Amino acid sequence: MDRISRRQTYEGRSPMDHNGSSKQPMLYSYFSVNDHYPGRDRSIDALYREVLAQGELADELGYDTFFVAEHHFHEYGVVPNPAIMLAALSQRTNNIRLGTAISVLTFHNPITIAENYSIVDVLSGGRLVMGVGSGYLKHEYEGFGIDPATKRERFDENFALVQRAMAGERITFDGTYNHLKDVALNTLPTQRPTPPFYVAVLQHQAAYYVGRQGHNMMCVPYASVDKLEDVALIIEEYHRGLAETSTEATGDAIVTLHTHVADTDEQARQVATEPFDLYVATRLYAKSQTYEDVMASRLGLFGSVDTVVERLLELYDMGVRHVSTLHNFGLMPYDQANRSMRMLADEVMPRVHKALGIDPIR
Repeated sequence: MDRISRRQTYEGRSPMDHNGSSKQPMLYSYFSVNDHYPGRDRSIDALYREVLAQGELADELGYDTFFVAEHHFHEYGVVPNPAIMLAALSQRTNNIRLGTAISVLTFHNPITIAENYSIVDVLSGGRLVMGVGSGYLKHEYEGFGIDPATKRERFDENFALVQRAMAGERITFDGTYNHLKDVALNTLPTQRPTPPFYVAVLQHQAAYYVGRQGHNMMCVPYASVDKLEDVALIIEEYHRGLAETSTEATGDAIVTLHTHVADTDEQARQVATEPFDLYVATRLYAKSQTYEDVMASRLGLFGSVDTVVERLLELYDMGVRHVSTLHNFGLMPYDQANRSMRMLADEVMPRVHKALGIDPIR
């Protein structure tokens, strides 16, 4: 099944169908934060080469979407413009969708965002996924000279303009942050009316409002909640909001989790502890959970095939139908990250769907 028909098949199903009559498969994506550690062995050039190669591998293995983060002014992440990375990936991959996680709309001119990502959609043959958000990192707001108190208003205004511009509308607009007169893009995306949009959230309250607005959603729970069970509330609130929309949106809610699959739980611990703890040590303003903390809170996919399958089935029972997995973090050895990607695709995914009694979308 090709990528477009796969997506239509997924989106046509009820996201909250738990009666066993038409269970939908779990989707699996890949997320790259692109964290960098100056003075360590891996240069930015080497990191970029790893990310591009892992995009190719994720495509080969049948992952749904390859997501790239946007970050500025800190080793927290060293891809300030995901459109460039995704454009490169579009020429190295064939089927995998290519996404932002996220494009921080508060920092940029919305017309420039619409132009850049329309080109990515064209170059990729219609595989763009637009994850968007307002951002939350203090140093990034300071670097751009933007008052964080305005972020919600800026995001709402910019998001509306990005959607209108990518849909091909000729826009005249006099807003608080943007003033446009008779503007229309000269390059429109391949996907019509627009590529799919996903709005990032941190808490369940925001999930409700994103659902109520009829948008898809994405979240990284380790940074904002205390335990795996809290994910259920985020998903529940998202679907509660979605049920209140006047549209027929089906909704896709992506949950991102750090992942390392190994032969045994102990092997996963030996390989992943140091990289994960290094990653956490450089994370700004998020909850600081070490490897041992995440094992206790269960907000990660770490362990043997059996352990990861069990965790994914728990998430499925909570209503999660799309997991984005982060394998390359904290100077994780390249070969180990790739091995984990392969084990998830070749061993974990089939077992999850066999346990659910449904056919996977691969």
